[in-house]
Amino acid sequence: MILEEKQAVKQNLKKRLGLSRILGRSKAVEKLRQRIETIASCDVSVLISGECGTGKELAARAIHYLSSRDCNPFVPINCGAIPENLFENELFGHRKGAFTDAAFHQEGLVKEAQGGTLFLDEVGVITPYIQVKLLRLLQDKEYKPLGDPRTRKADIRIVAATNMELQQMVEQSAFREDLFFRLNIVSLFIPPLRERKEDIPLLVEHFLRKYSAQHRKSLKKVSEEAMTAMISYSWPGNIRELENKIQHAVVMIGSEQITLSDLHLNVEKPKVNEQTQDKQDIIDYESFKAAKQKAIDEFEKNYLIHLMTEYHGDVVSAAQRAGKSRTALWNLLTKHHIHPSQFSSAGK
Repeated sequence: MILEEKQAVKQNLKKRLGLSRILGRSKAVEKLRQRIETIASCDVSVLISGECGTGKELAARAIHYLSSRDCNPFVPINCGAIPENLFENELFGHRKGAFTDAAFHQEGLVKEAQGGTLFLDEVGVITPYIQVKLLRLLQDKEYKPLGDPRTRKADIRIVAATNMELQQMVEQSAFREDLFFRLNIVSLFIPPLRERKEDIPLLVEHFLRKYSAQHRKSLKKVSEEAMTAMISYSWPGNIRELENKIQHAVVMIGSEQITLSDLHLNVEKPKVNEQTQDKQDIIDYESFKAAKQKAIDEFEKNYLIHLMTEYHGDVVSAAQRAGKSRTALWNLLTKHHIHPSQFSSAGK
């Protein structure tokens, strides 16, 4: 019984370590978490795809820490940051005397990741020569350090990530088909931020807390207009862009409230024919009102859920934290059909 309890505790700890940094309550994120848990239990290669800034490395780390390899290293390598002539050496290492400047033995990243996970970020940029070397590593689980006649065994799991269309690159003969199939045993897609906008208020609050503590700044609030704009914005740079905007605001803004002008969002104004300007203004105004109200409702509901979760349904403490009276907070909870008992320890 004690052994079973220890295993359960360990499993819960692994789950928190693996998924705790993937923030959000949207259906897209819940589905992503479920898929990560499923993938983590199978010791196969994984190809993670998604736009820049969506959190592909976070997903890779989650897969590692939820897997049976969690006690061994997670070793990331940015394929786009290493020149081709150095890539093989970085990956496999070398023996003393392998080349002119090789004055001592050096172990590569494959050896460093032994027993754990090797994460290949931006795998779509590697050259054909390196693709061949990587294929052997995946296919035979073997490699040779430069200048070493002996073949070594590699007990590693490879997780790769890309923002490129590898299937299309295969069709264009820009990426080896056999390597693509070896990497893509299991695939994982990370949705862009614009497809999970209901998570933005939670992400904003997380980054506010993180950078306020990191830079020793007072915890700032976000104006209603700024939050509405962030929810409406397309975020081409995804979570990385959102994080950058919040960090900049925390560091640079002297006031206690972050306004829309502090965020410097690159929103393009649509061109409208002058003859239909008056009519278009009415349409835009009505659309804006509806969009704004929807965004406010979504923000309020997500904020309340997060608040109740944090204070385990304690309305008095939650009201103090929110800067509202208990009656005002009750009214908001009633409006969104949220009952504190759902979040209390007794109600779980």
